[in-house]
Amino acid sequence: MPVIAAYLYRHGRRVRAIAIGERVDCPNDRSEFVWIGLSDPCAKEVEALQALYGLHPLAVEDALKDGQLPKVDVYGDQLFVIGRTAHLCDGHIVYGQTAVFLGHSHIITVRQGSTRSHRPLREQLEASPDLLGQGADYVLHAVLDFIVDGYLPLVTAVEEEVAGMEQRTIDTFLGRTEIARIFTLRRELMRFDRILVPMGEVARKLARHDLPCVDGEARHYFSDVLDHVRRVEAMASGLREVLTSVFEFSNLMEQQRTGAITRQLAAWAAILAVPTAIAGIYGMNFDHMPELHSRFGYPAILAIIGTVCGILFWRFKRFGWL
Repeated sequence: MPVIAAYLYRHGRRVRAIAIGERVDCPNDRSEFVWIGLSDPCAKEVEALQALYGLHPLAVEDALKDGQLPKVDVYGDQLFVIGRTAHLCDGHIVYGQTAVFLGHSHIITVRQGSTRSHRPLREQLEASPDLLGQGADYVLHAVLDFIVDGYLPLVTAVEEEVAGMEQRTIDTFLGRTEIARIFTLRRELMRFDRILVPMGEVARKLARHDLPCVDGEARHYFSDVLDHVRRVEAMASGLREVLTSVFEFSNLMEQQRTGAITRQLAAWAAILAVPTAIAGIYGMNFDHMPELHSRFGYPAILAIIGTVCGILFWRFKRFGWL
């Protein structure tokens, strides 16, 4: 069985490890509870806990099915919470799921596809027995806060990549690959937003509603989680706007550079049109044309061509076309 940890806690301190099929009778004063952590379990393993702790069958079904949206469900005197984890892998956002069954004397976490272990979180809580001794709902807060804090490195990495794109847009043209990456990131952030919104709803419901197994004092902690979700939401929304601006700015810069090249080509075409026109006139096969038999005709025409071309070059240079 993929049991990461299963311990009995009393007054904020670990008492002993428990067997997965062991029923522990805890008092109702919230000072004693069981914390069981599972990772990618099969149906039979969760159903064994269902019979032991009275878990609702619909909640068990959702816990085993990956890809659920974050939510909070109330089943009698128990809570069922789903949170979505996210991390970057090869430039794409990969999602996992953490389901939490919360009762007055137990908390069971079921991770599906999540790469972040809860071991550091458990060690951090065990180092603060005063907080851990408040009850299993404070562990629920810590789990949700742990999930949301995992969003920040993701958003920061995307932010650094977007900043690099901004700089390259100023320095040079964005290539086809970089343009495709802009649209990929925008699509990834839009999918990420579909996770952040319900995660915010989960934190808001836990912070503001009277729910079983959640102490009134614990709501302040869930409000902190809500603030973190809002912060990540604002950062992700800002990144989508920046990506749109980068794409639009890249188009404007490309149009500007194309316009500058077009002006240069037009200026050189106008300058070269002078000798072309004069040479074309004197290239016609007529017997009676002026200056054909003049001694200074050829150098005079060259002088005229050079003078006119020089004047045009000076004018175009002055206007910034060359």
